[in-house]
Amino acid sequence: MTSDTGAPAGYPRNLPRPPAAERVRPLIRDLSTENIAELAVRAREIGDVIPLWYGEGDLVTPAFIRDAAKAAFDAGQTFYVPDMRGAPALTQALAAYQTRLHGRPIARERSTVTPGGMQALALALQLVLDPGRNVVYLEPQWPNIANLIHLSGGEGRAVPLAFRDGDWRLDMDAVIAACDARTTAIVFSTPANPTGWTASREDLAALLAFGRERGIWIVSDEVYNRLYWDGPSAPSILEIAEDEDLVLSINSFSKAWAMTGWRVGWLVHPLSVAPQLAAMTQYMNSGIAATIQAGATVAIEQGEELVATMRERCREGVDLAYAALSQVPDVRLPTKPRGGMYVFFSLASEPDSAIACRRILEEAHVGLAPGWFFGAPARPYLRMCVARDPVQLESALDRMVAALRS
Repeated sequence: MTSDTGAPAGYPRNLPRPPAAERVRPLIRDLSTENIAELAVRAREIGDVIPLWYGEGDLVTPAFIRDAAKAAFDAGQTFYVPDMRGAPALTQALAAYQTRLHGRPIARERSTVTPGGMQALALALQLVLDPGRNVVYLEPQWPNIANLIHLSGGEGRAVPLAFRDGDWRLDMDAVIAACDARTTAIVFSTPANPTGWTASREDLAALLAFGRERGIWIVSDEVYNRLYWDGPSAPSILEIAEDEDLVLSINSFSKAWAMTGWRVGWLVHPLSVAPQLAAMTQYMNSGIAATIQAGATVAIEQGEELVATMRERCREGVDLAYAALSQVPDVRLPTKPRGGMYVFFSLASEPDSAIACRRILEEAHVGLAPGWFFGAPARPYLRMCVARDPVQLESALDRMVAALRS
């Protein structure tokens, strides 16, 4: 029973009520966002800051994609999409695209459209992860992966990439050592955010073989798959996995198609779990707006020139950054990344990336992301997004070089 004030009967009116946050599930109570709030506030005070801390390009989504979404609006496509896993036109386009890209048939029913790559990852983990079991993931790593494992009730086990001869490499022995009878999945991104590490076909084959041996799911985040310099796409787990292997591939329209704000991605999965994913989609988000899916369909079908532009923009950005930063004795640059949209470097004189980012913000008016976001091995590093207009990027680099030399 409650009183007329809404408080439980007998609850003293003159005592302060505990904050509602104390009644939140313990699993979520300590969850916080990984952000650059302090730096961003200072950036607004400074003004004239070039923001290179976000994982986002600066190209507006091209007109041919926007026009397709507008046409869907004008045609009255404002109702539910009956197939919760995606409009038939989009899932068919994804099947044709992935079959062509990966050189083997990827059936339409194996792709589920999601509200962005983040939701694809959430679906993947909720599909396979029981509370109390563990997930092994590679780091340095996008912080959302570790936090989503926690949010899903699992134990995250970080395995550092080995750093040898100036390059990031997979340490398969360390991955195997981190797994036990309670391990449900191994998660990684390739090309990776923030390092640009890209799994070789040999790396992927080793991970897949181990997953088959132990019955462990392999979850490959391939959002940056098309932003790769040595071919039309980075090596993919989908090139070697059979239809019913325990393999889940995360992807998104955000990066290669300049659609970060559209919040649309997809999950590739074994055919047999399609009904479960349809049900999960129904209860978690009830599908994606038809208008958004219309834009995504045209992006897949007509967007190869755009993808090539984005890839070249990122490759040129990496080259510009390495050419400029290599002039500064204090800068430590790993081997050039093979893909992605980031340069990940450290300063010999400052092992604390938070202090280094603050210094660069104050002295160069350039915003970078501190490496501690991405795990313990990344603490000394700074992440710079290079998917920018080359003129603006050159200006940012000139400022940074001048400040770091001083």
